[in-house]
Formats: sequence, structure tokens, C-alpha cells
Amino acid sequence: MHIAVVGLSHRTAPVEIRERLSIPEQSMEMSLRSLRKNDQVLEASILSTCNRLEIYTLVRHPDLGVSAVRGFLSKYSGLQINELSPHLFNYHHQDAVDHLLRVAAGLDSLVLGEGQILSQVKKMMRLGQEHRSLGPILNRLITQAVTTGKKVRSETNLGTGAVSISSAAVELAQLKLGQSCGLNDLVTLENEQIAIVGAGKMSRLLLQHLQAKGASEVVLVNRTLQTAKLLAKDFPGFPIQCRPLTNLDQFLSTCSLVFMSTGAKNPIVDAARLQSLNRRSKLRLIDIGVPRNVAADATDVDGVDSHDVDDLQEVVARNQEVRQAIACEAEQLLQEEAQLFLDWWESLEAVPTINQLRSSMEIIRIEELQKALSRMGPDFSARERKVVEALSKGIVNKILHTPVTQLRAPQTRTERKQVLRVVERLFDLD
Repeated sequence: MHIAVVGLSHRTAPVEIRERLSIPEQSMEMSLRSLRKNDQVLEASILSTCNRLEIYTLVRHPDLGVSAVRGFLSKYSGLQINELSPHLFNYHHQDAVDHLLRVAAGLDSLVLGEGQILSQVKKMMRLGQEHRSLGPILNRLITQAVTTGKKVRSETNLGTGAVSISSAAVELAQLKLGQSCGLNDLVTLENEQIAIVGAGKMSRLLLQHLQAKGASEVVLVNRTLQTAKLLAKDFPGFPIQCRPLTNLDQFLSTCSLVFMSTGAKNPIVDAARLQSLNRRSKLRLIDIGVPRNVAADATDVDGVDSHDVDDLQEVVARNQEVRQAIACEAEQLLQEEAQLFLDWWESLEAVPTINQLRSSMEIIRIEELQKALSRMGPDFSARERKVVEALSKGIVNKILHTPVTQLRAPQTRTERKQVLRVVERLFDLD
């Protein structure tokens, strides 16, 4: 067996490729089932976010397993393998373990140290468990990744003041507005007419950061008006108007800054829609949806500036140097956590021998117990029989405790193999 991860991220693929490989929650069960149909894939779990799509697997053979996952990605995206391959990465075993721990800790994120990725890793585990695609190996690995992500944030300063994709989007808006005024710095949002399209988790974070950055009022536009109103209730001191998605053109016409964050599979704003509006002022669109909510041709419309998640790099670069030094603190902790998992993995090599040893001892225990009980005669009560049986089990367990513990203890593979051979020979195990 072999652990492998195949995927792509903001580091390896542009948004137009990533959106082809975005797997929404409603498609997760079907995707996991499709992966598991291949006999090379023993366990599987999928991490799908706006900046990455990664498939973690336990496979029978490294190359054949990775090939099976690549084939699934090609079929799902509609891209040929030769089109997809330049954007894919794959890591094997220890590198795969290291990668997942770095992802959960926020060290591989576009925004270094972001907190949202940890909840997304938790969600990956929950969906894998619900759809029964996880087995004991990946379940143990992802559980350790979540624990490590929490530990990094509690034991280092990486999570202190960490920004999210949403806060980076707000900062990008401030930066671009400043640049349009000839400034190379962030400006206040107090005088901007702002709308947010969508009412999910990203929109909640947008509202938090817009309020913190001085926005005076926001229009929240959503397909389901009730959902928007429920979100607005969580910001009692912030003036928020809630409007249905059918009114979107009105706010594209009147607002100067519009954030797009919906779960739509196809763009809902394009050049044709924007050209039909009667706008009198400049419009800045910031799209943090993947798949994109704003079509690429929106940038061709006069008076419209459109930015997507890949444009956040400009903001991220401003903050990265400060946070990079903090990230170094976390690396040592990650190495220790990865070694804990790898030690556990290596100890699995001893499991067949341990099981055989226990089975052999159990056969002897039952045989000897039956001999003893047969000598006791019919006067031996049921309660006394239970006491003697418990005694025999206790003796066997006590005898086996130390050798089993030693077999599972961290040691080199050569040492473990030597010990296993000795135990198998001493107890005549098959």
C-alpha cells in the first residue's frame, strides 16, 4: 500500500483551469465513488477549495494509482491528459504526508496562515467518512493533519492577524482604488457604494472586513433573500440592505465596488450584461468565486475593472515577507507531527505478526482451559468457570503486552524485520 496525492493549486494552475476541476459538495459522493471503482484506489478523499483541488489516496501501486487519479481528473474536467498534466503535482508517501500537514497549517495557502483552510480539511474528512471512502489509513492521516493545524495556530504566531481570501479581496479593492487616485497605498472605503453578491461563508468574512475597513453601507444580493437577511442579522451595527438576485443589474449600475462570491457553476456577469447597463461611473468587480462568477470578457467593457482570485497575489506579496519568518517556526513542529504518523505507518508492518501471535496464544489458551475445566467435573459452577476463563485471558494478555509493545515501538525497518523474524521463529508462526 502507498499514500499518494494528486492535485493542482494556485501555485500550479491559473483560475481558468482550477474552475474546470472544482468539485462542489453535491458532486462529492459521485466523484469519490468513481475513484473507488478503480481497483488501484483503496481509500480516497477530496479537498476542493477556490485555490486547490487535491485528491488524497491509499493505492496499491504508486504509478498505477496516480495514473488512475489523473484519468479521473481528465474525465471530470473534460481536459486531455496532455492539457492537464503541466498543471498537476503528485506527491508520494512521506512527501504526501508533509504536504497535507502544510496545507492544514496554512503554509501552502495563497494567504500564508489563513484559517479557513483548516475547516476545509475538516470538511474533507467529514465527507470522506459520510461517503465511506475513508479507511483507517487516510482517516488517521487527516485526523493528524487537523490536530497539527490546530497546534500550529496555538503554539506559533502564524494564526495571529492571519488574513483570509476575503480580507485580501477587501485589501485589493483598497489598493486598486488608491492606485486609481495616483496613490500606492490603501484607501478608505467610506465613500464607496458597495455590493456583495452571495451570502455564504466568504460573504460573511467580506462583511466583517468591510466593516473593519470603514465601509459605511453594503448591499447584500442573494438568490434567496431570507438567507441574506439571516446573515445581515449577525451584523447589527452595520447598515446592510438585502436584495434578491433579480435586482443585480440595479446594483451593477449604481455601485462602484461589487464583490462576487456565489456558488454558480457559470459566470453570472459578462460583457454583454455590463454593456446593457446605463452606468455613469466606474465599476470595480472583485470575483473570489471558483468557478468564476465574472466572465473574462468583462475586462473589455469601458469603465469596468475586473479582478479574480489570481489577482490577489498583488496584495499577498505585500504581507508575505513579514509572515514568512513566522512560518519558519511552524516547520519544525510539522516535521515532528509527520514523523509521528510515519512511525505509526511503519508499525503496521508488525500487525500481521502480532495478530498471528495473539491467535496462536488464544488457541493454546482455549485448549488448556478446556482440559482444566474437564478435570473439574460437573460440580464446577458457571460463575467459577467464568473466573477461570478470565484468569486465563488475563495471563495471556500480560505475557503478550511487552512483546507486542516492542513490536509496535519506533525503530528502523531493518531492526523491525529482524525482530519480526525472531518472533515468528520462536513461536513457529506461519
